[in-house]
Amino acid sequence: MSFDKIKTIYRNRLVQHILFWLVSYYVLLNLFTPSGKIEKIDIIYTALFLATIIPGIYINLSILIPRYLSPKRYFLYGILLVAVIATSAGFNLLFFDKWVSYLLPGYYFISYYEFFDIIKFVVVFIGITSLLKLSKGWFELSEAKHRLSQLQKEKAETELKALKGQINPHFLFNSLNSIYSLALSHSEKTPEIVLKLSDIMRYIIYEANVDRVILSKEIQYLKDYIELQKLRTDNRATITFEITGDPENVRIAPLLFFPLIENSFKHGIKGATSQSFVHIDLQMMEDHVTLIVENNKGITDDVEKKEYKGIGLANVKKRLEMIYPGAHQLKITDGEETFKVELTINHVK
Repeated sequence: MSFDKIKTIYRNRLVQHILFWLVSYYVLLNLFTPSGKIEKIDIIYTALFLATIIPGIYINLSILIPRYLSPKRYFLYGILLVAVIATSAGFNLLFFDKWVSYLLPGYYFISYYEFFDIIKFVVVFIGITSLLKLSKGWFELSEAKHRLSQLQKEKAETELKALKGQINPHFLFNSLNSIYSLALSHSEKTPEIVLKLSDIMRYIIYEANVDRVILSKEIQYLKDYIELQKLRTDNRATITFEITGDPENVRIAPLLFFPLIENSFKHGIKGATSQSFVHIDLQMMEDHVTLIVENNKGITDDVEKKEYKGIGLANVKKRLEMIYPGAHQLKITDGEETFKVELTINHVK
């Protein structure tokens, strides 16, 4: 018999109860025959003794505990439990004193125990069975909570992957548009831009497919993207990327900074006639990282503002809430001529 089959049988409720009462019967049988010599009458007496107290035990398990064992009904539960215990002991005593001789006239039975002695047996059995039921309920509740936690975790992971996946087609679509425009004009920069794009996509697909990355890798990816934008814009804009601190000792969720930087290029440089700029400042402190991105507003900013919020900020906000709940601050300053985003992530060590 396989272990899984044994486990299934053991979990069967009826089998559990039968095993419990068989063990209880064996213990009582030996308790009722201290001489060690078990007679037929001892076997019958033990079976009848158990049979008379079992109803009260199941009344407690099936009715009293489910209905009355709650903080607001403890007192009522206690009264009913005392009544069940007293009734079970009284029924046991009455059964052996009055009724058993009618059922089994060939035997002479007397109750081995007084009323309060029988109560002790009933209390012990009710105590043991109640603890077993409550512990089983606790384990089942814990298991249900664990399953729910796993489902929520899997759902969150799926949602995170979906949010991260939004970045790839959006970025690729914009980059291919740029490459297409350069190819039409027979630009000499086209091969270099394709190589940069290849490096960026390699990082997104293969290296960013984890929960956390070393910040230095993320920075290199951002640098590649910025270089790609410089080539695409033919250095018409002022682009700066300042880094403060040591990125080697910091681990962070990948691709969180990218949508903010990408949108600064798309909505700042695109459509600008003069004084176009993107300033990026990444600061690494002891227990937090801060990214500040500021850009001028291009003439297309108002037209494309909805798209910015839909794909850029909305994506970042959702991921931050899921990955760094209560451990991040996102500040947006929408000025007349500039747009500034400041993101701080705490506890990144």
